[in-house]
Amino acid sequence: QVQLVESGGGLVQAGDSLKLSCVASGRTFSSYALGWFRQAPGKEREFVTTISSRGGSTYYADSVKGRFTISRDNAKNTVYLQMNSLKPEDTAVYYCAASPPYRSGSYSSAKRFDYWGQGTQVTVSS
Repeated sequence: QVQLVESGGGLVQAGDSLKLSCVASGRTFSSYALGWFRQAPGKEREFVTTISSRGGSTYYADSVKGRFTISRDNAKNTVYLQMNSLKPEDTAVYYCAASPPYRSGSYSSAKRFDYWGQGTQVTVSS
């Protein structure tokens, strides 16, 4: 079982930066791929980015590529999402998710991720 707790959300202006953190419990954190998804009001949850278990591979949605960076510190059981050049359309609840090593499929699919955090609100004003 893995529990995930996000933090770092808030209200910022367009063009600002924000860094989200997600701390995970569990002894096998380093074997999980970790991802960030987001859900805006009235919209479906969408993929943002994923990082492989050892951090060697990262994947990004086209909408955030070049602006967002995912990273992980396995020693701290933490995954980060650095968000730069924020836009009003980035406004959403951001969720951290963990994918066990036995899961297969696309890293951008929510179905791959068994464990989810409670979410943290990011609001970008214009």
